Order: sequence, then structure tokens, then C-alpha cells
Amino acid sequence: MDRRPPLSRRNLLIGAAATFGVPAVLAGCASGAPSPGTTSSGAGTVTLGSNASDEVPKKSLETVLKGFTTGQVKVNTVDHNTFQENINRYLRGTPDDVFTWFAGYRMQFFAEQGLATDISDVWREIGADYTPAFKAASTGIDGKQYFVPFTYYPWAVFYRKSVWRDKGYEPPKTLDELTALARRMKADGLIPIAFADKDGWPAMGTFDIINMRTNGYDFHISLMAGKESWTDPRVKQVFETWRGLMEHHQPAALGRTWQEAAQSLAEKKTGMYLLGMFVAQQFPEADRDDLDFFTFPEINPAYGTDSIDAPIDGYMVSAKARNTDGAKALIKHFAQAAAQNVATGADPGTLAASSKADTGGYSTLQKRGAELVSQVAHIAQFLDRDTRPDFASTVMIPSLQSFVDRPGEIDSLLASIEKQKANIFR
Repeated sequence: MDRRPPLSRRNLLIGAAATFGVPAVLAGCASGAPSPGTTSSGAGTVTLGSNASDEVPKKSLETVLKGFTTGQVKVNTVDHNTFQENINRYLRGTPDDVFTWFAGYRMQFFAEQGLATDISDVWREIGADYTPAFKAASTGIDGKQYFVPFTYYPWAVFYRKSVWRDKGYEPPKTLDELTALARRMKADGLIPIAFADKDGWPAMGTFDIINMRTNGYDFHISLMAGKESWTDPRVKQVFETWRGLMEHHQPAALGRTWQEAAQSLAEKKTGMYLLGMFVAQQFPEADRDDLDFFTFPEINPAYGTDSIDAPIDGYMVSAKARNTDGAKALIKHFAQAAAQNVATGADPGTLAASSKADTGGYSTLQKRGAELVSQVAHIAQFLDRDTRPDFASTVMIPSLQSFVDRPGEIDSLLASIEKQKANIFR
């Protein structure tokens, strides 16, 4: 049974995965702090497990931690995908005090397993800085809070304004217009749609948006919860539509990372790219003002463009934290608008979760992203965050990669997904 709180307008939820075990690296600094390892209120050394392995988010976190003066922070940075795929083992082993994670279903899953610390006392202090939707995204099925939202980002179709201006392209409003635009781009010598799925998760974003555009948000969330059949004709239609777009996708996607696909957009080799706003991380600072986006166009008029993916990233305290007081002091720091202002200033692909954050310093792209999120009726958290972690990792990643490799084998693929789903969602 799906016991998640419902998602609605601006009700941003989350989920994903992680592992550690490499030597911790000192990243924070102390200011008159007691000796490391003490557990007095907010003092001593705090360990932080981080999936911010890419250059921009890693540097952003380092900058944010410079403002934490209560104690020392030792950061254990692990490759983002490795982090996500091994989090269950990590949390059951010897986890860090605090770890980066995602809101909503994925947070609830580990909280229910007793692998996270109840931080409702922290929320009594920081709650006024967040909307009810963000609090709901941080709340376990037991009604307690286990997560502090830090940043979020919408998914959309990104492009370079200068290229589109030179070619006379206009954002498509319908799937037919998108297809016509792709053909025009191909005739102009561009690869129409940048695409990569070496890491397994990027293709999930394409599935999410086509499903929500075709069948609506409610069906999508119900499918993620294991309540719908993957052999349903409505799901087959999603893959048929996707297959129709494949000829416009960048080829050999399984050998390409999202960063490489983003760089092809930055280098004006591809015309557009469906990804999260973090795509901006791969653009040189001088070129970021040339980056813009449109929301994926309408497929079914019954649903229009009322839904998007907009995942929330943040922090949790592990159940095995050795310095719980210090850990809570650190997540309070992350909850501060000032800390989030630093993060969104350093990382152009993110938006601050705190309602008290200063959006006046947002770039044009960030302002557009915040506007998009405020206008849609439904916000999903991304496939691997809206479903069970075992289903996402062991079933959906290989299944979507199989589809990308062999898009003509839809019926057998969906039958396989449904059979595996039945064994997991019991």
C-alpha cells in the first residue's frame, strides 16, 4: 500500500541512493570548538557523507561549510551514482553523522526502516522558514520529520538562445511541433536532442515527462507506487511515443554521461536537451546567460503541461550518528537562508528551498526556473525518487537502458518489468 502524503501544487517530494567507505576529508573549519568527537550541544567533529562529487556542487558545498562555525566537519565525498546505488548498505553499516539525500518517498523508505534520526525538534526551530509543502516533503509516514530541504531544480528542455535566434527556432507547444522542430534541426546540421544514459538515471526523466504528458500525474504516481500494470496500453503508448522520438536523439547514449551530453549543447553541436536545471553546471560562466528552456510540450490535451519533475535535495541524520548534537547543529546550518543563498550563488543549476532565501540574486535562468515551478499543478520527484529504491535500481535502470539500446522490443520489455514489479511490490 502506498502511504505517501499526496503531491499537489508545489508539494515537492524526493528519493534516490548511496555508499561510502572511503577516507573522510576535512572540509569544514572550527571556531573555538571543543575537541573533536565530543557530543556536547552542536560541538565537536561532525562527519558528512556527500554525493556532491561533480566540480560545481562539490565546490558549492565547501563554500557553504565555511559558514559553519559551531564545529568541524569531515566530508566523505563519494561518486554520485555509487552513493545512490549503495545507500541501503551504507546506512546499515557505519554511516556518517549526516548524509545528503532526497525528500519524499525515498526519505520515508529509510526512515521507516529505522535508518534515520527523527529531527522533529529541529523542525520546531526551522519550520517557519519553509512552506507546508516542503515540510510535507520532509515528513515520514509516522508524522515525524527526517529531512531538511536545501535546494531543488526543475526539469525542462534546455537550449542555447543564440543558436535558436540565429536559426529562427521557436519553443514547440505540442509533440507534433517538437518533432517538426527536430527535423528542421537535423536539416540544419544539428543533432536535435542531446541524450545520455551511461549512468542509468537520465532516461528516467524522459519516461517521467512523456508518461505525465500522456497519462497524467495521478496515473504516473500510481504506476510508481506499483498500483498499475506496466503492460497497460497506456504505458505502452508512452514507449511508442518515445520510440518515435528516438531518431532525433543523440546516438550511442549508453556510452555517454549527462555531462558529455550537456557539453555538446554548450558546444552548439546539439539543439536541445531534456535535463534538470543542473545542466548549467556544464556551461562556462560566460555562456550561462545564453541558456534558456521550455517545458516539455503537450501530448494529451487532457493534461496539457500541468506536471514536471522538480526534485528536492537536502540532508538527513543517520540513525547511527555518533555526534547527534553536532549533526543537528549542521543541518540547522543547512536550513538557514544565508547558507542556501551561498549554494544557489555558487551553483547556477539550483534554487533555494527556504522561503526566506534571497531570490533577488538569482540569475535569469534561476528566476525562470522558480517561475516554472510556481505555475504547474503537479510536481513529481523523479522516477528513482517516487518509487521503491530496489525497483528503481534493479528493474528500471536496466530496463530503460535496454529500451534505449533496442527500442523496438516494447512488449517483451514491459512484460518483464511487470513480472519483476509483482515480485517487489507485495
